[in-house]
Formats: sequence, C-alpha cells, structure tokens
Amino acid sequence: MDPITLHTPLTRLAGVGPARAAALAKLGLKELGDLLAYFPREYEDRTLRHEGIPRLPADTPVCFSAVVAEPFVTSRIRKGMELTKGRIVDGSGQVSVTFFNQSYVRQMLHPGQSYYFYGKLTGLGPRRQMVSPQFEPEGKGEFTGGILPVYPLTAGISNRLLISLVRQALPCLDQVEETLPEDLRRQHRLAPAAEAYLAIHFPPSWDVLARARRRLVFEELFCLNLGLTLLRRRRAGQEAIPFSQTDLTPFTAALPFPLTRAQARAAAEAAADMAQGVPMNRLLQGDVGSGKTVVAAACAYLAWRSGCQAALMAPTELLAQQHLNTMAGLLGPFGLRIALLSGSMTAAQKRACHAALAAGEIDLIVGTHALLSQGVDFARLGLVITDEQHRFGVDQRAALAAKSGGDLRPHVLVMSATPIPRTLALMIYGELDLSVLDELPPGRSPVATYLVHGDKRGRLYAFVRKQVGLGRQVYIVCPAVDQEDPEGMKAAEQYGRQLQQQVFPDLRVGIVHGRQKPKEKQAAMAAFAAGQTDILVSTTVIEVGVDVPNASLMVIEDADHFGLSQLHQLRGRVGRGKHQSYCVLLSDSRNDLTRQRLKALAATTDGFAIAEEDLKLRGPGDFFGARQHGLPQLKLASLEEDMVSVHQAQAAAQALLAADPDLSAHAPLRRRAEQLFRASGDSLN
Repeated sequence: MDPITLHTPLTRLAGVGPARAAALAKLGLKELGDLLAYFPREYEDRTLRHEGIPRLPADTPVCFSAVVAEPFVTSRIRKGMELTKGRIVDGSGQVSVTFFNQSYVRQMLHPGQSYYFYGKLTGLGPRRQMVSPQFEPEGKGEFTGGILPVYPLTAGISNRLLISLVRQALPCLDQVEETLPEDLRRQHRLAPAAEAYLAIHFPPSWDVLARARRRLVFEELFCLNLGLTLLRRRRAGQEAIPFSQTDLTPFTAALPFPLTRAQARAAAEAAADMAQGVPMNRLLQGDVGSGKTVVAAACAYLAWRSGCQAALMAPTELLAQQHLNTMAGLLGPFGLRIALLSGSMTAAQKRACHAALAAGEIDLIVGTHALLSQGVDFARLGLVITDEQHRFGVDQRAALAAKSGGDLRPHVLVMSATPIPRTLALMIYGELDLSVLDELPPGRSPVATYLVHGDKRGRLYAFVRKQVGLGRQVYIVCPAVDQEDPEGMKAAEQYGRQLQQQVFPDLRVGIVHGRQKPKEKQAAMAAFAAGQTDILVSTTVIEVGVDVPNASLMVIEDADHFGLSQLHQLRGRVGRGKHQSYCVLLSDSRNDLTRQRLKALAATTDGFAIAEEDLKLRGPGDFFGARQHGLPQLKLASLEEDMVSVHQAQAAAQALLAADPDLSAHAPLRRRAEQLFRASGDSLN
C-alpha cells in the first residue's frame, strides 16, 4: 500500500466508509491534510485528579481513577426508560453511578478493575453520585487523563471518531509546510509548524497549548495582512473612469439642511478618490442616524455630473424602497432619472428596467440582490454603493462591480451602520479606505434608554398604550421566533399572539420574523411603515430596513441575550422623527457582568463607545455575531481577543512586503495567503 500523505483521501483511514466520508466532506474534510488543519473549537480538562473522591469538587467536570466495586445492575422503571446502577470506590470514598438507557455498560465495567471516569459529581462527603460519566480502562488514556480536544461536528460524526482520525493523520505532520521564515519565528518566539499542529490537537499541558495557539494565530493574522495588502495593490492596478466633476457646491446648496462636518469630510474624501483613474474602494462607517445616505447621494450626484450611472444595492426590498424615496427627494430636483429594481416586480417591469439601464436611460438604479441578476447590464456604470455591507458577501459586491463591462471598474462605496472600533474596521475591511461619520445631524434628540425588571411589565404596558394614544407606534423585539426555549426567552410568534388576544385586543398588533414567507414578512413591515399597525412584535429582522419616523418606543425583551452593538442597532429604529423616543431594555438577569453591559448601553448613545465596551465586556467570538462577509474565515484568531497579535502581525507583514513586495522569495507564504483568500471568494492573482 502507498504511504499516506497530506493528500491521501480519508477513505484510506480505518472507520471511514462512503457514508462517513460524505458526512466528513460536509465539514470540509476530504484529505489527511484537511484533518490536521481542522482545529478544535475548545478543550476539556480531563487531567487526572488525585485528591480522593470526598475532596473532589462538585458540579464541575472532573477526571479521576476508581475501581468498580460491584456488578452494575439494570432495572426498567417504565416503558422506554432503563436505569443501570453500580458503585465505584477509590479507598477514600465511593460514588453511586447511574446510566440512563445504556444497559450495555454492564459488559464494559468489570468488578475489581480500575477505570478513569470523567463527569460531574454531586453530593458531599464519602458517598457521592454521578450520572452517565465517560470512562475507559485505566492506563489507556485515549479520551481521559489529559486535555481532550473538542471539534465542531455534524450528523454522523462524533468527537471520538474525529480524535481517532486525527491520530491516524499524525504521521503526516513532517509534511506540513513551514510558511513562516526562521528569522521571523525567532524574533516573535513562535513554535515550528509541525510542533504547533501536534500541540493544538493533543496538548500535553495548557502552557504548550498556549504556545501552539499563539504560533497559529500569528500565522493566520500575518497571512491575512499579507493578502489584504496584495489585494489593495492589485486593485490599485485596475483602471476606473475618473470623474471629471468633483464640485459638490450645487448639491450641498440645494439641501434643506447643512452637512455636518463629518458628512462634508466623508463626501470630500470620496470625491477626491473618484477623481482618480483607479477605483475608489471606501467604507463609509457611521452610527445610526448619522446621515450616510446623504453622502451616498453626493457620490451619485458626482457620477451623474460625470456622465456615469450609479447603482445602490440594499439588503431588503423595504430598505431599497426607502432609499429610492430618499434619493428621489435629494437628487430628483437636479433631473436624475432614478428607478427601482426588486425581485417582486413583474417580468415585464423587470424587462423594461433592464432595457432602460442598458440604454443609459436610468442614472441611478436602487435595488436588492435583483441587481445581480442575469440580464442586468449598464451603459456606463461608474459607481456602486452597497448599504449594510455585512449583509452582502464580497463576491456579491464584486459581481455588481463587474457589470460595468469592459476593462474599466466602477468606484465602490460601502456603507455600514454597525459600529466597529477603528482598528478592527481596518482589519476586517482592510482592502478599503475608511471614512467615519462620528457626529449626528443637529436636531436629533437622544433616545432615552431604561433598564427595567420584568416585574414592571404592567407599567410598561401602560406606557405602550400612552404612546399609541399620542399617535405614536411601538416596536417590541423578542430573541426567539415561535416557541419558548428552555431558558424561557420571549418568542415573537407566541408573545405576539398573546399581546393581540389578551393584552392589547383593541390595538393593531403585527408580527414579523425570519421564518415567515418573504411576502408575508414584507407586508407586515410595510403595514407598520404605513402607520396601519400600532405595535410590531418582531425578532431582529427589523434591525435593518425599517425607517418609521413615527415610531417612538422600542421595547427589547430578554435584552441580556443580545450583544451591545445589536441592542444599539435596534434602539436606532426609534428617534428618527421629531418626537421624543424611548428604549426599554427588559431583563431579569442578576448577573453582575450582564447588568454592567446593559447599564453601559443605557448610559450612552455613542455607537463607537458602545462597540468598545462590547469588545471589553462580552468576550471572544461574540462581538460580530455572524462572520463578517468580505473577511476570510479565520480558524483560530479572534480579532477581539488577539489584539496584541493583530498589531504584531500587521507590523511584520508590512516589513516583509517592504523587502519582498510580491513575495517571490517567500513562495510558501504566498501560497498560504492565496489559499486563505480563495476560500472567501476573492483572488490575489
């Protein structure tokens, strides 16, 4: 048989037949090299404890050695429920062990023999209890007695199986390519690749695991920075239509309000970019209500003045319609021809829109993903604007930009209302230049925010009635959709029906959530926007795409189940009109950290300050929620947790590229960076 290599298919390994191979493929695991690069998501401390049974801690997983004192016995307590019980001892105490519907353990646990047990102990003193512990014969130590890796799984694939398969792949470790130059490893005290890969899967100690993780995190961030820089350089080599007109005076003079300093600065930065012969790639980041749309309109105005078309892509039809109305008000007086393209239009309407676009009879097209459809072509596309960038993939943004035709690329403006600390924004959108709107237009009243315990619900309902009685509208946001979960979180469907039938039967209560059909969801949000609904009970689907100036109250149920940045986004749905607005955070949590987080939100309306606080308090991996599109998937590195490595990797990458601009002398690094970006739908070539 041929020796195994990193490219050996997993079907060569013991225990992998066609069905398991198909399940492993769902995890992206097809070859041995994939296994070695499939890192654990966490670890269980199964290190052997020697205190003796009476002194082992309760209600926390522990691993210890004990002898089976007597045969285990199975009894049937009712149909479908069997209990298998026995005792284990270690000379200092004993444990009563119970297994549910696992009668087979009787043949595996033999009286008089020693085993390693792992699980939670309950009770105190010499006689304690344990339910369904994991175990194996003493001395075997495959799954107990050390630090156990825990991998992301899928149906049909157990953690034990993955551990077994990774162990079978270990002989290939010496074939893992070393990407980091030796002098760089020495400078930053980084472990060699093979050593790091072995320890990340099977660490002999927590210190060795930390050393392995530090090496692999640095490598990820280092290659990410290399790739982002190469991507920026590649795009700098592309050509765009330079806008001949950059004077915004006629546009700003016609506005019914003055631009803020931040808006004027961002518009000037974009105008300077678009006057160049290379494509603008600029991220416009602004807090809720900071006026990003006006800056986008200014850019569309310059495109029109320079004889080019512009396209604005939004994630929902409702938001696209709102953008259409706003743009018509800002740009219509100048004579711009503005149109909408969405999936709900009839085939005839779409054909007419396609023809007008191709003929150059539309100056600004506002639309949803329908703009990406086949048959959508432009006469002279010069500017692409995407709103709420985190809702689109980098490939979708590129697909719209590619519709310019020919060799000239359009300028790109990316808008995001998700506040991200500047350092992280530069990393996440590293191929983009950054403009920040860090002030709100004058006249906007801050939303008054209150943290309220559930026992005040009656007073809250009275306040809801008061707001509706004044002619205002109310959002009530729930974390769950259509069923109560084990934690008892409010569910939009169930709670909405309760409010309709029992609490506010005389008011117009609508319900919207992500599991509804698109037309049903669209209708519910449109009815609220049109003032036909008094109260809208929803999940976070209203976080983006509903602009109702008449809404004055945002109630967020179980607020402790949301991140601060998401709560801030939800709060931004109110305070958009002339009326004083309120946000009520309902939470029964008594956790000090949770209360601190929610009080931080109530204390400020500055989205960037909230984002920094979220980073500080919420912990690794939670800040962004779902993965930010446009950034290659990182396997280990956390942009929040590993900020020291982020800065070190950025500096090291820039130093290396200064000496070797195209990485011609560092082929392994070039391949690693290309592999990272290829997986995210982009290319460095």
